[in-house]
Amino acid sequence: MAELIDAVAAIAAEAGALALRRAGEDYRRWEKHAGEPVSDVDLEVDALLRTRLSALLPDAGWLSEETADNADRLSCHRLWVVDPIDGTRDFLRGRSGWAISVALVEAGQVVLGVLDAPARGEHWRAVAGGGATRNGVAVRCGDRTVLAGARVPFDQLPREDMDLTIVPKPNSIALRIAMVAADEADLVATLRWGHEWDIAAAALIAVEAGATVSDALGGALNFNTPSAEAFGVLVSTPGIHAAAIDRLAGRAKALVGR
Repeated sequence: MAELIDAVAAIAAEAGALALRRAGEDYRRWEKHAGEPVSDVDLEVDALLRTRLSALLPDAGWLSEETADNADRLSCHRLWVVDPIDGTRDFLRGRSGWAISVALVEAGQVVLGVLDAPARGEHWRAVAGGGATRNGVAVRCGDRTVLAGARVPFDQLPREDMDLTIVPKPNSIALRIAMVAADEADLVATLRWGHEWDIAAAALIAVEAGATVSDALGGALNFNTPSAEAFGVLVSTPGIHAAAIDRLAGRAKALVGR
């Protein structure tokens, strides 16, 4: 696994370098659906990652934001789960809050995760049971035990959450989760259906840094599901996770059936 993650990190860095170089060039951009931007660069990075990662593990399936899904992946014991550019809005705006996200899933659980955020100079990695690092240095989540005052990467808090503390928010949900892993935030929560490729790599990084990770209702996350979706994600220091679940339960249950 040590050799494999080195190889995956090198591939992610190659993809990150491609995206960073193309960021300063002309490229085509459009919306896949309303509010879902994409660009030529997303597709170029996706193609590079699929070629390189498939060569590493030819038997592994493939799930990516920018590749049409194929139900054949459900029969695969191993699966690459990829977001070529997580945080495309920040990429398109010339901001730094985007990352290449690569995870390897075995039997429904993430066993390897890499985030490459070249515009921030950050290279994250984790192996199940082996801890998490940023730029080669081990990261560890904080020890907050009181929800009030918890640091949250957010733009504007709802009225009922005004006791929390806003910290700067990258567009990439993966990087927001990684902030909890590095003790730069205490809580990240989403209350909507989201895709596995958005969170797979970052979820392992957070877990290996000591954080608690669940869906928005407090349930365990599973990967390579038929829908490739989960209802929300909640990542926090262990000491506030139950309180965060309790606070958000009513809102989550009202939304989960929509």
